[in-house]
Amino acid sequence: MITFLSGGTGTPKLLRGMQKVMDRHEIAVIVNTAEDVWISGNHISPDVDTVMYLFAGILNTDTWWGIRSDTFTTHEEVKNLGIDEYIGIGDKDRAVHIARGEMLRNGMRLTNVTKILCERYGVRETVLPMTDTEVTTQVKTDIGYIDYQEYWVRARGKIDIHEVVRSFNEPPVATPEALEAIEASDAVVIGPSNPITSILPILTCEGIKDAIKGKIVIAVSPFIGDGPVSGPAAALMKAADYEPNSIGTFNCYGGLTDVFVQDIRDPVAVSHSVRFDTLMVDEEKSIALAKDILGLIETCR
Repeated sequence: MITFLSGGTGTPKLLRGMQKVMDRHEIAVIVNTAEDVWISGNHISPDVDTVMYLFAGILNTDTWWGIRSDTFTTHEEVKNLGIDEYIGIGDKDRAVHIARGEMLRNGMRLTNVTKILCERYGVRETVLPMTDTEVTTQVKTDIGYIDYQEYWVRARGKIDIHEVVRSFNEPPVATPEALEAIEASDAVVIGPSNPITSILPILTCEGIKDAIKGKIVIAVSPFIGDGPVSGPAAALMKAADYEPNSIGTFNCYGGLTDVFVQDIRDPVAVSHSVRFDTLMVDEEKSIALAKDILGLIETCR
């Protein structure tokens, strides 16, 4: 089995290829939940849902969030009624948020809620939230601290940020299921997701770093030069005092990686890295990178 650390859209693009070249029951994904948010009384877990919808075969891969061919009737009517839903929520997507929120309010753990939802969508892979307690990523701006979703969705990443912090009522602890998945795995793959807001929240959950230290760990850089393939990773890296490139990504992971993968076009050199084509513009490219990474794991055994 291989366990992936995932958030945002980068790692799901790799998972798109992995599910084509692996036994899908041998894939486990520990997913960032520090971007979860309650909106209109319902619980949105965007990174969990992206992975779940991908494995269910219903993900909108034009946007890499939400459900393909979803409608937005409720969202438009809610806006007409004066409710500030700054995230465009599809009708089918909202049904998932409603179901999740109801189960959480009834006292269920997020891990168990995710398992139920995955079963109902016929997902064969194992999808695991990083923790069962609430964690929120915030960024410091000139007007104070705001949630990451407010920065990236409402402000479209167009305001200056000076710091990235995580807030919680109790320090996040990795779930037993997440630690068990790592223990059962032949390798851990840190996908090409945003290091600051997608991967570090997972790594800072108590137990995760200790669990992966005894495993083969492969990390894929989300950068080509000083620009991320997508998203606001460069601005977030700077705000967290890391270089916004592959060197910064490598340093961000603090020596946890056995093999570091860069894109073949990346002009930034990380010592002893491996070079593959990491620009997954379509399913064929995702499959090719998945095969390359599987080959690396075999070599490292």
